[in-house]
Amino acid sequence: MPVPLRLSFRGMSVAPAVEASIRERVDGLEKLCPAIVGCQVTVESTANRHRQGRMYHLRIVLTVPHHQIVISRDPPQHHAHADVLVAARDAFDAAQRQLEDYVRRMRADTKTHETPLHGRVTQLFRDHGFIRSSGGFEIYMHRNAVVEGKFDALSVGDEIRYALHEAEGDKGPQASTVIPVGKHHLGPV
Repeated sequence: MPVPLRLSFRGMSVAPAVEASIRERVDGLEKLCPAIVGCQVTVESTANRHRQGRMYHLRIVLTVPHHQIVISRDPPQHHAHADVLVAARDAFDAAQRQLEDYVRRMRADTKTHETPLHGRVTQLFRDHGFIRSSGGFEIYMHRNAVVEGKFDALSVGDEIRYALHEAEGDKGPQASTVIPVGKHHLGPV
């Protein structure tokens, strides 16, 4: 990290175990995203008016190229954040999730949902048939490829969705899975 970790404690003495845990978590974040430019962590002990004891508030500011990730974890109503290590764990878990989102956006690793392949049944025989894909290609299908054993329910002209087998068979491209679409079709084929 080009800019070293800036760690500060407010309303409490510096606990070596807490400092070591925070440094370890920052190292983990840096492994996840080596592009981190800076990191500032503030641990604050607050007196709770309604209960005895202290609760802990953490603020993490991660500076990455073109963006800043800010995590501010206030003590919840229950006593989980009466332990500074639990409060730190929760804050760094949130920071890690946001940093993972940032890394995915920078890599353009967004999920895309492709439209399933679809076509129409053009020929049917006793144990196989053929599909005309939306692109006009002929695809072989075996009766065992039709889900839920619905091969006998198919008719010529029925619309189906299918997945292609990776390797071509003796009869050319082959469907590995065929799903009859029914009344709610995917559009014109």
